[in-house]
Amino acid sequence: MTGRFRPHSWRHKFWHAYRGLNRAIRTQHSFAVHLAIGGLAVGVAALLQVTAVEWAVLAVTIGLVLVTETVNTAIESLARAVDTGFHPRLRDALDIASAAVLLAAATAVAVGVALFGPRLIGLLCGG
Repeated sequence: MTGRFRPHSWRHKFWHAYRGLNRAIRTQHSFAVHLAIGGLAVGVAALLQVTAVEWAVLAVTIGLVLVTETVNTAIESLARAVDTGFHPRLRDALDIASAAVLLAAATAVAVGVALFGPRLIGLLCGG
């Protein structure tokens, strides 16, 4: 196994990361959905003219969801490489990774309600 994983230049490291991101976007419907919802949230934030701190909270929240979705995708890919059949430990790992995405998405919804809710209610009520 010696020599299989040789050090790479920074340029190669970024290329590999870009390749992974591109693969996640192209092959994972859930990633594309989360990315689109994140873009929608950015658009709403721009329309509502959120503060700099609110932008930061929004960016971290969107990043959290995308990072967990990407890690989930990596675990799914690794599980398929290890074994294509059913294995209870692989199922557990996949379910736990999916739970991480669910928790991140639920957190994003809560942040969205906290950031946008009062402004949207104010707009709807004419205030």
